Amino acid sequence: MNVLKTAFRNIRSNKVYSALNIAGLAIGIACAGLIFLWVANEVSYDNFNVKKDRLYNVMINADFGGNKFVMGSTPRVMGKTIKAEIPGIANVCRVSDEDIKALFRAGDKSLYAVGRYADPALFSMFTLPFVQGNAESAFGRLRSVVLTEKTAQRFFGGDMNVLGKTIRMNNKQDYVVTGILKNIPENSTLQADWFIPYAALSADVNMQAGNNTEDQVWDSYGPFTYVELEPNADVTTVNRRLHNFIHQEDATQTNTAFLYPMPRWHLYDQFTDGKENGSGRISQVRLLSVIAWVILLIACINFMNLATARSEKRAKEIGVRKVLGSGRRRLVLQFISESLVMSALATIAAVGLITFALPAFNTLVEKDLTIGLNNPAHLLALLLITLICGLLAGSYPSLYLSSFDPVKVLKGLKIKNGSAATIRKGLVVLQFTVSVVFIISTIVIYQQIQHVKSRDLGFNKDNLVEIDMQHPIGRTFSVIRQQLMSTGVVSNAAMTDHVAIYGGNTNNSFNWDGKGPNDKFDIAFRNVTPEFMSTAGMHVVEGRDFRDEAADTASAIVTQSLANKIDKNGVIGKIIQSPRGRKQGEFKNLRIVGVVQDYVLGNIYNRTGAPVIFLCHASSNFDSNLSQFDGHFLYVRIKDNKASQQTLAAIASVIQKNNPEFPFQYRFVDDQFNEQFKSEVQTSSLSGIFATLAIVISCLGLFSLAAYTAERRIKEVGIRKVLGASVAGLAGLLSNDFLKLVGISCLIAFPVAWYIMHGWLQNYDYRISIHWWIFAAPGVSAMVIALATVSFQAIKAALTNPVKSLRSE
Repeated sequence: MNVLKTAFRNIRSNKVYSALNIAGLAIGIACAGLIFLWVANEVSYDNFNVKKDRLYNVMINADFGGNKFVMGSTPRVMGKTIKAEIPGIANVCRVSDEDIKALFRAGDKSLYAVGRYADPALFSMFTLPFVQGNAESAFGRLRSVVLTEKTAQRFFGGDMNVLGKTIRMNNKQDYVVTGILKNIPENSTLQADWFIPYAALSADVNMQAGNNTEDQVWDSYGPFTYVELEPNADVTTVNRRLHNFIHQEDATQTNTAFLYPMPRWHLYDQFTDGKENGSGRISQVRLLSVIAWVILLIACINFMNLATARSEKRAKEIGVRKVLGSGRRRLVLQFISESLVMSALATIAAVGLITFALPAFNTLVEKDLTIGLNNPAHLLALLLITLICGLLAGSYPSLYLSSFDPVKVLKGLKIKNGSAATIRKGLVVLQFTVSVVFIISTIVIYQQIQHVKSRDLGFNKDNLVEIDMQHPIGRTFSVIRQQLMSTGVVSNAAMTDHVAIYGGNTNNSFNWDGKGPNDKFDIAFRNVTPEFMSTAGMHVVEGRDFRDEAADTASAIVTQSLANKIDKNGVIGKIIQSPRGRKQGEFKNLRIVGVVQDYVLGNIYNRTGAPVIFLCHASSNFDSNLSQFDGHFLYVRIKDNKASQQTLAAIASVIQKNNPEFPFQYRFVDDQFNEQFKSEVQTSSLSGIFATLAIVISCLGLFSLAAYTAERRIKEVGIRKVLGASVAGLAGLLSNDFLKLVGISCLIAFPVAWYIMHGWLQNYDYRISIHWWIFAAPGVSAMVIALATVSFQAIKAALTNPVKSLRSE
């Protein structure tokens, strides 16, 4: 107790010193606390699933234009086949491979909700507890739907007795509510507002195609396939059987498959040449975790620097304590106690800072994190951070101060603190080295994002609006297009079956004369109306564009990369056989009439060069029963300088007039494009914020050290001033040592930052070069900030009246 009283007494007697130390520690702990809340959320994804160690996603290794890539879409027939033929698989479940936004009508309410089609096994494999209904009967009928609690509340208000009620989906089909799920946790990879039997989707697709072969062939990809292994099953053995399973079932297919475990779904989702490369979300987790610990270290360095710098002020106190019988162990305990008390006060202040900053932080990272002081794990984490900071910050000062010789101290002999001064300088260098590395990294990340944003995409994303009509509009497209053109704000409009920069919708069964046995690779295909190329702003580099529906229904346009694979000497007029739109085993001959410039498809960081074929489809046949095509994406090119709310209102008026059953929904393609940078933008923003705070914490320490140095050399300053030294000269004298330390920090930080960011950039095919100014700008900024921080104290000391400083001599 006496130790704590003494600790509080010393803190009160040095208010400014204590306040600066507590402020630096509080900012550091608050930054680390926010990051650790985010990290804890990220690493806990899917942990609520009881069977998480036995659940896997079937991943496909595919050849796409000569490059291997990994995708989650699998053949529809795969699930039931591998369950029947591969030992060790306890259960399988198909889930539609993308979020489906559908309009539901419940009574007089019409609301959009996002969900998935899934097999009944979903509810026994994943931990999705029922509030009403049960897993056994949930999908007992084809047209049944299971809602989450919050979705049911949106549809039916306070009435939660909804089992057996009917809702209409997309104004076409009625579904009966057969179950209510507890809300799915936010940290779940699988998210949905509703689930409908996958069999219902298959029935709709087969009816539209006019056959029932989609669920029986191995070249028709669609759902995710999840696998539950038996408790004692060996995943290596199952993977060995699964590897060539597709080829064994269909000799024309070359894609391979493997099981990917649930604990890695969220954090490790990046693959290179068909293999996991150890990156993905985990890279952001690792980076921010390192930043959290480094900021804590910087805050602790401030404490150590100030405590050792003030050694002369506490030397006599230590000498007296030793003479009165205090041993070194007791002195170490005293100083560690002071450090722990300050760390505890800083932690309390940090909790307040976290509470204040958490809403803005949640907005930035798009989560709903809470500080959770009622969570024992969070309280334990705060306690550990307090102990770590207290012990780390107080360790060296306590050992250094307790080593003073009491005889020399009480005789007034000057304490030799050369080693302490060297360590202080080293710690200042470390602080600013880390800060400069942060700043350089932030600049590189920002430059990489801007570099990709400004690249030539192969199409014009500006002033291009994507409208999801929610159902095929082929029969009315020509009327809609004519009315849009007559508004005066639209220059063109076209229809397609998939979004412009979507990376899926592929097939490897296209044929042409001269295609070799090793030319088995996936080709992306798009069914479009003749106006699509001009509407999207694509460039025809050879041949011609589509002209009209009647003349070009047997025509095709290919990208440059596909043209080179078919025939490097030219492809105009050549025939390519398409397996799409016909019964299984039949092909349709298409004549290549044009070649368009390669464009970015899928991953926006990849270089252009994806093989794509565009099929000109008569708009009236987009929703024909003889076709598999579902053309409900409308692209509208707004005239330059016409993008405004009035323009959108004019477009909305036309769409709602011709599509009254569905609310008008739109997205600008450039916004859709920018959404793909979400992870990188978050990393850049967080790195920038924490780099700034690292500089702030470092400057707090520098400010305190400058104040102490100015105080310690006040008599020297007075003598120099009496002898004629100028204020500028004195300020420069006091600032010089600190600027040298910052300069050394920059020299160390530059190669370290280059090494780190050069390695980071290797993850991207399309990347920037690291130029010299990226290092110069942070270096100069660090020097200016340090000079501004130190100069205040230096000028203050230089302006002090020498009579006051020399009066005691």
